[in-house]
Amino acid sequence: MELRLAYFYPTLMNLYGDRGNVQVLSQRCRWRGIDLVVDEIGIGDRPNLSAYDLAFFGGGQDKEQYKIGADLVQTKAVNLRASIEDGLVMLAICGGLQLLGEYYRPLQGPPLQGISVFDLRTEGGHVRAIGNVIVQAEPELGTKLQLIGFENHSGRTYLGPGCRPLGRVVKGFGNNGKDGSEGARYRNCIGTYLHGPLLPKNPELADYLLRLALQRKYGRVDLAPLDDQLEKETREYVMSRVRRPHFLKAECR
Repeated sequence: MELRLAYFYPTLMNLYGDRGNVQVLSQRCRWRGIDLVVDEIGIGDRPNLSAYDLAFFGGGQDKEQYKIGADLVQTKAVNLRASIEDGLVMLAICGGLQLLGEYYRPLQGPPLQGISVFDLRTEGGHVRAIGNVIVQAEPELGTKLQLIGFENHSGRTYLGPGCRPLGRVVKGFGNNGKDGSEGARYRNCIGTYLHGPLLPKNPELADYLLRLALQRKYGRVDLAPLDDQLEKETREYVMSRVRRPHFLKAECR
């Protein structure tokens, strides 16, 4: 079996090790004998996204988002929206989440137009939300699944009725620090503020994305189980640290 992954703007949108998410997907495929072909999609490229099973869009600072914003809207938006409507499995982190929404309006500089995959809007805030986060994932991802990651953003993201959150904040700030939501979901597209990178700490989410992609391409596929004991022990250790009192509050600057 083979899967193809489109990796958007890897040199510009790779904050806090977001490339590690692609590496985890590649390794978990390799362990199972699945070929994962990764193509890097940069400024000026016009890929045929209907040829892909997975896509990844990492996070970046505002200056990087300005560099890619017009390119995303002008050369990739129509193709990407159509592919997501057709079931493309995608993970977008932080700046990627914001640019897949309607717009991001920073405190300084002009608004950045998004491509409206997600029904959400992001407004710049005066303080940054920084710290470790625990999120109770929505039931479709697993009734007991809690995600852990690291957030660092000033944007306040508000979901509209057209998309669901990835989960509810247990510890941390989340989308806006008010309504308890974190991330966004639309069809097979997931957006989140969780860096770290996300998937090494949350292998169940990595397998969820792979399972969706395989089912879309091949029909029902049962993923071979992997020995995730080391990942589980590491995850439990990190979880225990985040739950300690001095880790509970997201730092603000």
